[in-house]
Amino acid sequence: MNPTESLNPHELRAEVARLQEEVKMRDRLVQQLSQELFRLVKGNANQTSSAAPSSQYQEQMQLLRQQLAEVEQQVEFYQSQIADRDRELFQQRQTAQELTDRARMLEQVVQELPEVYKQKFAERLKPIQERVEALQRENRQLHAELQSVSYRLAKRTRRESGNLDLPSFEPSDDRASLPSFTS
Repeated sequence: MNPTESLNPHELRAEVARLQEEVKMRDRLVQQLSQELFRLVKGNANQTSSAAPSSQYQEQMQLLRQQLAEVEQQVEFYQSQIADRDRELFQQRQTAQELTDRARMLEQVVQELPEVYKQKFAERLKPIQERVEALQRENRQLHAELQSVSYRLAKRTRRESGNLDLPSFEPSDDRASLPSFTS
């Protein structure tokens, strides 16, 4: 995992801005270098008309060549750094896009979860509801049979006894316990 893969979008923007500044600086260096080379070439053309270049001129040319070589090395170094950063940036953009796509997919899954849970709950609840309904039907049927049997039993008991089943009271000698309605 690259160290840049863990950067958030804000840090990525900052990194892009920094790289753009480096590119601008490199472009300025290249422009300055090309101007200096043009000036040197133009100055060289003017000085080539003289018959013999002086030793001071040759020393300056040598010094300028060394400086030019150093600047070219710096430009190459900056170009390689920029190329590396461009590759990292491209990878980070790809990673950011993949993470964005994954976040969208997960968000969609999260939005669908309540419906999935309802469906799964309904699937699990259906056999239980069917069993409850079957038990209720069986209960009604047994209750109806019980009432039928109770009715037949009561009819048979009445036919056999021939009279009504009334509670019986035993006679008691304790008349004091009965209220009297006379004064």
